[in-house]
Amino acid sequence: MLTQLHHVEQSLNQVILGKPRQIRLALCCLLAEGHLLLEDLPGMGKTTLAHALANSLGLSYRRVQFTNDLLPGDLVGMNIYDTRSQQFHFQAGPVFSQVLLADEINRASPKTQSALLEAMEEKQVSIDGETRPLPKPFFVIATQNPLFHAGTSPLPESQLDRFMFRLSLGFPDHQAEHQLLKHDNNQSRLTLLTEQLNTEQLRALQQQVPQVHASDALLDYLLALVNNSRHRSDMLPLSPRASKAILRSAKAFALLEERSYVSAADVQQVFPYVAEHRLDPASSAQDSRLSQVLLQQTPCQL
Repeated sequence: MLTQLHHVEQSLNQVILGKPRQIRLALCCLLAEGHLLLEDLPGMGKTTLAHALANSLGLSYRRVQFTNDLLPGDLVGMNIYDTRSQQFHFQAGPVFSQVLLADEINRASPKTQSALLEAMEEKQVSIDGETRPLPKPFFVIATQNPLFHAGTSPLPESQLDRFMFRLSLGFPDHQAEHQLLKHDNNQSRLTLLTEQLNTEQLRALQQQVPQVHASDALLDYLLALVNNSRHRSDMLPLSPRASKAILRSAKAFALLEERSYVSAADVQQVFPYVAEHRLDPASSAQDSRLSQVLLQQTPCQL
């Protein structure tokens, strides 16, 4: 199945040109059963990446455009009264999909954001006192524009903390953008994708992640990174939830590298993308200054 997952990765690289690192980290986030926040200018391929992941993995996909008048019921669904049967029937919202693209999440009201928060954290939603489980896997890819754009507001720290990774695709390099222009025939590059894995195979891979071995020395190194953040005044301290996210994402990264154990290099590869938005919620996705400080100032003896 790992071979098939690498085929997924290769297919995604044909659609999102020149971004192999971001694609691998997005797959890492999905394997670790986290959620992904993409921060970029409009038109950088955020929506294409979400759709491509769903297509190549055979997952159901829905996109919701977040606006300031979007209501929680528009997201999670609602009970609607049927006059003919004189009964209420539940109409599921777009959150009941395996891949949910929450587009421009920082344009929504706090009330709607909190509805998504429960779904992300609990993998379920509560409607009129009834709890309804969400499908498995459940993967939220949220996009947000930089805060200098009109009509945006920063996500609260509690919401940011629910995203395992924060990434920026950034501008394509010259060669990648040259290819985009050369083959621009109004046909979506998503047509290049075929389903490489099914839901059961993906779930089996996700269940392998906790089995990846992390030695006591590796855990001590991870905790040293986290504890260093808790003794500094120039950054927010990393919580135990952040520690678990770093470890789980490092295990997923090791699995993608076809190893049964976590190395210090795996932790270092994922750390900036898992930690930076927790260390400084006001930072941009292109910034990894604080996480790099911790990596440089924390001795690694592995």
